[in-house]
Amino acid sequence: MDDIIAECKNFFFAGHDTTLQLLTWTMFLLSTHQEWMEKLRKEVRMVCSDEVPTGDMLNKLKLVNMFLLETLRLYGPVSVIMRRAGTDVKLGSIKVPKGTILTIPIATIHRDKEVWGEDADEFKLERFENGVLKAAKHPNALLSFSIGPRSCIGQNFAMIEAKTVIAMILQRELGCKFF
Repeated sequence: MDDIIAECKNFFFAGHDTTLQLLTWTMFLLSTHQEWMEKLRKEVRMVCSDEVPTGDMLNKLKLVNMFLLETLRLYGPVSVIMRRAGTDVKLGSIKVPKGTILTIPIATIHRDKEVWGEDADEFKLERFENGVLKAAKHPNALLSFSIGPRSCIGQNFAMIEAKTVIAMILQRELGCKFF
């Protein structure tokens, strides 16, 4: 039971901090990309009106989703992941012995011009127009939640939570210069 409680705490705290960081960067980028903020606000009003967003509504917020994905690409809360090789493996011409710890530099990969194009350092949510798999030259280039069996267990919840918060903020006319 102690292990279960410890894992639940881990999920809660890890998810809280990473989602908070995603929302913070999203709000910053909304404030610096006013043209996109207005497009997102229009989409949210069209889909959600002034109602609390439902799951069906959130699934229709394509621009909001693209904005969040591009935010994660450029300013993801996790910049590096580490994995231990479970068996001897060959990566291209490199032999990796079992037990070797591999460091995967997510932040570097997310700005790699060979993977994302010459505009890799620019905020360009249009790159996600056709989905995550076609956003870059490699279908698994977006590593914000990792991939495979060790990917983030809370990624769907995090994206739903972030879309809900952003949608509810955009529903309101705020009278400050930030928005």
